[in-house]
Amino acid sequence: QAQLVESGGGLVQAGGSLRLSCVVRGSIFSYNSMGWYRQAPGKQRELVASITSGGSTNYQDSVKGRFTISRDNTKNTVYLRMNSLKPEDTAVYYCNAVPSWGVWGQGTLVTVSS
Repeated sequence: QAQLVESGGGLVQAGGSLRLSCVVRGSIFSYNSMGWYRQAPGKQRELVASITSGGSTNYQDSVKGRFTISRDNTKNTVYLRMNSLKPEDTAVYYCNAVPSWGVWGQGTLVTVSS
């Protein structure tokens, strides 16, 4: 069973940057498309960025040009670089496969103050 461990969240002012990391254990990481999801208070979890095993990326319109997803298959790790953060980016961020596996990590909280 896969284990996902997210890190890198925190409190940042609007316009600031953060880099999230997610280590995946117990799965054939390099074969899977991976994504970063987020869940804001009172809202459903949504996919914001994804990357295929070959490195092709896709982004939700609200984060295009600000977020960059990448992966290091040698480290079983997926990253999310977030620039020009906005208060509406405040959420718990999770990584998972795309489509998602049945198990989720604890997520990492990103809080953007105005």
